[in-house]
Amino acid sequence: MAYYRALGDIPPKRHTQHRDAEGKLYYEELMGEEGFSSDSSLLYHRGVPSALVDSQIWELPDQTTTPNHPLKARHLRLHTLFVAGETADAVTGRRLVLGNSDVRISYVVTGEDPSAYYRNAIGDECVYVESGGGVVETIFGPLHYRSGDYVVIPRATTHRWVPNQSSRLYAIEANSHIAPPKRYLSRYGQLLEHAPYCERDLHGPTQLQEAGDETDVDVLVKHRVGGKVVGTRMRYATHPFDVVGWDGCLYPYTFNIDDFMPITGKIHQPPPVHQVFEGHNFVVCNFLPRKVDYHELSVPVPYYHSNVDSDEVMFYVGGDYEARKGSGINLGSISLHPGGYAHGPQPSAIEASLGAEFFDESAVMVDTFAPLELGEGGLAVEDEAYAWTWANRGPDGNGGPAVFSNS
Repeated sequence: MAYYRALGDIPPKRHTQHRDAEGKLYYEELMGEEGFSSDSSLLYHRGVPSALVDSQIWELPDQTTTPNHPLKARHLRLHTLFVAGETADAVTGRRLVLGNSDVRISYVVTGEDPSAYYRNAIGDECVYVESGGGVVETIFGPLHYRSGDYVVIPRATTHRWVPNQSSRLYAIEANSHIAPPKRYLSRYGQLLEHAPYCERDLHGPTQLQEAGDETDVDVLVKHRVGGKVVGTRMRYATHPFDVVGWDGCLYPYTFNIDDFMPITGKIHQPPPVHQVFEGHNFVVCNFLPRKVDYHELSVPVPYYHSNVDSDEVMFYVGGDYEARKGSGINLGSISLHPGGYAHGPQPSAIEASLGAEFFDESAVMVDTFAPLELGEGGLAVEDEAYAWTWANRGPDGNGGPAVFSNS
């Protein structure tokens, strides 16, 4: 994070003795990125944070992926991934939709039961809350979440999800850190005037998390072995939330999509103006309700474009997405437009958009700079007809699948 926060009881000077009222020493933990050369925070525990009493294999859900081969555009209907009334643990119930060695995208529908305690030791997580609400309890304190929130959780932050209602969560798991784009930041890390959001929009913990006296606490840890994503169940002698105070520039936070201020122009603006976060070899953008182009001959929907360097993943979360009308895309859909393939609006959408002054649409986009493969969740909900909708005929040469409407 770009700015400093402090909560609870901390000593005046770092790395010095810090004791409770009875004289017992608190245990200081440094959480730091990039080998102590980047953002960090200092946490003060009542118990020893490395007091492990057991370690067992945690069998992850299916993490296998299938290459997008033969190459084609894909449409994945995420709202059919869980049947009506079916819910799962916010952590262990995630189903892998798309992934590569830089980023994995999963989806889960939760009930109201708390998740397991969890720590991602591979990279930061950016979880988009499609719907629902609750609290993410973390080692830094609780974060309240609601529909439209991005919940950004730094690597190795112990936490658990506590929904207060059924929630649909779209989890973007990085193999790196996730942060605001560098072009939005001053050389000292402040969000600049041209950025589409500012520090006021980022909501970190405001109180400490109550831990209680629970002992022998299991924490599920996701990590890598030989390039493979694996899991370990670690059992700790004391509760990981036993923090009495912390300070620093590394902590989880929420950012609501409605606080993003879209950048518009006289003619169609390129996708980078919609960017909200970046990680190693991928970016996150959001497309929101906005006024559109005001040139008298403007074409409001996107021009056809070739993803020379990236795969584009669009998750449609609100409104009526103009460029995809007539394709079968609807709320809860994902479109995957891979590198090496020119894509753009459905042909009928171009003429239909002329003269439009406002688009009522919301979508979360992930662009990756390495090819994405399909996880078991993605394969389970694919609309096989989507790739042929621009031509209105499929590989059989006899009309193929019908063009879909959004009704």
